[in-house]
Amino acid sequence: MEIEFILPSEIEKRSFEIIGDELSKMGVVLDSEQAPITKRVIHTSADFDYAKTMRYSENGIRVAKNLIKNGAHIVTDTNMALSGINKKRLAVYSGEVHCFMADEDVAAEAKLRQVTRATVSMERAMELDVPIIFAIGNAPTALISLYDLMQKKGLRPDFVIGVPVGFVNVVAAKELFLNSDVPYIINEGRKGGSNIAAAIVNALLYNLDV
Repeated sequence: MEIEFILPSEIEKRSFEIIGDELSKMGVVLDSEQAPITKRVIHTSADFDYAKTMRYSENGIRVAKNLIKNGAHIVTDTNMALSGINKKRLAVYSGEVHCFMADEDVAAEAKLRQVTRATVSMERAMELDVPIIFAIGNAPTALISLYDLMQKKGLRPDFVIGVPVGFVNVVAAKELFLNSDVPYIINEGRKGGSNIAAAIVNALLYNLDV
């Protein structure tokens, strides 16, 4: 394979061209509305399995974009995801990104109650007096906690990006929202990660008017 000489400013564009070419060779045709998100996830991971496993609720992308345009905040379950989200672009619409996982009081309460920090973080997030898009890329307990809050307290997330990665409760946690009436973008199965959660948020931000 020969080295391609590409200007730095053209590398991302070339990457997406390659992704499009490879999907075409695989015979994969993505929904036009979903394509920018799925392709950015593939771009982030170099994993074409996402073309088969990404799931979108009916009108979910439109719901997420409208939430962002109307000042929704993003809550993540890791500081890595928070770092990867384009906060400058989100701020144009008065949005902010939050992660409560490293807060000392969250850690203390989680230890006292013998629950995960993700559980306490989701409870804190639901107290915010703004529309919230949850971008979960690491902790299945975050999704489970959100679902419990729905069932036990009648609190309903505005939108869930559910892409935790791993082996313990990951698939089951995602299925809770795949079978709910909450609008979502979810990767079915074990794959995901904080980088994937951030990529999905950024794809929404970069394609708000598409």
